[in-house]
Amino acid sequence: MMTFGMAVANSLAAVKNGAGRVEGTINGIRERAGNAALEEIAVALNIRQDYYQVETSIVLNETINTSEMVSRFSGIPVPKNKAVVGGNTFSHESGIHQDGILKNPLTYENITPELVGVKIPLVKLSGRHAFVEKLRELALDFTEEDIKPLFAKFKALVDKK
Repeated sequence: MMTFGMAVANSLAAVKNGAGRVEGTINGIRERAGNAALEEIAVALNIRQDYYQVETSIVLNETINTSEMVSRFSGIPVPKNKAVVGGNTFSHESGIHQDGILKNPLTYENITPELVGVKIPLVKLSGRHAFVEKLRELALDFTEEDIKPLFAKFKALVDKK
């Protein structure tokens, strides 16, 4: 069943039915297709501890760093649409979506970016709230008067890219 894209589902079913160990690979990379992506299994076990009734010692906030390292060493890029570690996993270009995520991360996602070591990037369509939050994250304190021209400069810069 691994060649049918069922490796993660089969691994989770095995855990639910008493398996004490599963085998997987980072990013699902191995010599053949259909290997269980360990990061997907680990996140599922973490966010659904109530269902699976297991704990792991995996440090989930290192997931992105580990995925990127494996990608660099193997020369195999991570597809943007890959679950958990793909570049589009937490991509919200709409300012409204980003604002919703800042107010309640579970509005659009069942896992938070921070769980796996991701920070929401500022992009072309990021709104003012996301911009201000990024300033706070960087420990930069600006007045409301300062923010307006800074945000305008940010928008002008990303429009050029």
